[in-house]
Amino acid sequence: MRYIAFLRAINVGGHVVKMEQLRAVFRAIGLASVETFIASGNVIFDSETNAKNLESGIEKALEKELGYEVVTFVRLEAELARIAAYEAFPASEVGKEGSTLFIGFLRSQPKAEAQQKLLEFPNAADDFRFHARELHWLCRTRVSDSPFSGAWLEKLLEMRTTVRNVNTVRRLVARLSLRPSLGTP
Repeated sequence: MRYIAFLRAINVGGHVVKMEQLRAVFRAIGLASVETFIASGNVIFDSETNAKNLESGIEKALEKELGYEVVTFVRLEAELARIAAYEAFPASEVGKEGSTLFIGFLRSQPKAEAQQKLLEFPNAADDFRFHARELHWLCRTRVSDSPFSGAWLEKLLEMRTTVRNVNTVRRLVARLSLRPSLGTP
């Protein structure tokens, strides 16, 4: 099965990691056809192990290699294609000048109370939608001008997350469609 791992805290906050080092860690724990996609902690690989066990194994291996916790969110290729295609907001909103759509990857759906708090976040620049294990965030201004932050999100939801621009996710899906699967010559 083809998977994508989204790694939290890679090449941000002083945690500089070379992509070759990431690939080596993934290969060392028995994952196949490993490749990285841009330097923000996106790793494509093949495995027959389930996602939950992969998350745990990758996190342990990365912490041992890097010396700090790297929370990992694993999705199947088909899941990622559905995530990228999901329209949480009207195209007219997403396409407006200065607007950017982000996807926050979560381990599970947050509690209903936490979701409601976020959806009531008093801010004209940011809008949020939950779908499955993802949070879709429409930012209608520059991210640096938004009062919203990842740290605030994690505190409110009481869970870890990592966020990617929807364009990165869509480019990753396009790349996956060109890549041979495990067992293909």
